[in-house]
Amino acid sequence: MKRAFLVAGGAFAALVAYPAMAQEERDAPPPPPPADAPTVYDGDWISVGAGVGYGPSYEGSDDYVLFPAPLVMGQIGPVGISPRAGGVALDFIPSADGEVDFDFGVAARLRSNRASQIEDAVVEAAGELDRAVEVGPTAGVSFPGVLNPYDSLSFTTDVKWDVAGAHKGMTISPGVAYFTPLSRGMAAALSVSAEYGDDDYADYYYSVTPAQSAASATAGEGALPLYQADGGFNKVGATLLLAYDLDGDLTNGGLSLVGIGGYSSMLGDAKRTPYTSVRGDADQWFAGLGIGYTF
Repeated sequence: MKRAFLVAGGAFAALVAYPAMAQEERDAPPPPPPADAPTVYDGDWISVGAGVGYGPSYEGSDDYVLFPAPLVMGQIGPVGISPRAGGVALDFIPSADGEVDFDFGVAARLRSNRASQIEDAVVEAAGELDRAVEVGPTAGVSFPGVLNPYDSLSFTTDVKWDVAGAHKGMTISPGVAYFTPLSRGMAAALSVSAEYGDDDYADYYYSVTPAQSAASATAGEGALPLYQADGGFNKVGATLLLAYDLDGDLTNGGLSLVGIGGYSSMLGDAKRTPYTSVRGDADQWFAGLGIGYTF
């Protein structure tokens, strides 16, 4: 039972990839069943799911859109699979039951910022951007049994480079997540995270070039002012996730519902860029609802 909650907790905490602020609510942990009780997490397992998210049409936008949110996570042999925003991470270090867990592997994501669904006419006129494919190492550590026998506190950092030739830069994404069961069939995860982008990344997403400024004027609402962005931390925030197993038992797999909500704030040149300060908003909200199946 304890191993099942910790494995499920790592998976749920990994899902919390969108930064936001939220208050944590906890209840007493469930009474432990026999230590040798079988669970779906004892061997290889996979969770797949799909849902819908509601968030800004681009990073820094004040227009909101619906978008699909697929999910895959699990454990195949020694390889752990964890979701990331727009991607996935693989952990190649086997976990030990009830002990401090170290992670090291590779993370990848598809970044579609300002590549589609641009609702602001001026920003759309400035031109869509190419999608970036970011790949790089991920490392972390997780401490079980922090406040109760079934919770965990995890620290992770992803370092990724664009290999598709879009922004051609590097991002660093540190985060901390706390997972705890609220009952035998319900669990919660609270995550706080940030993102750093280098000069190439910031220039691609937050600078306004003379060509972009001239193109934006064709929307008839005035041209975006010229702006040169430099690298630095571009956002910070936290997210709260709740998961509920439909048969009331998280440890036996099957269908579950997942809800997520969060808030993030744009920082530095990501906040000062005209894409945010003139046409958007530094305050960014996010919500999502999905259904998954574990087997």
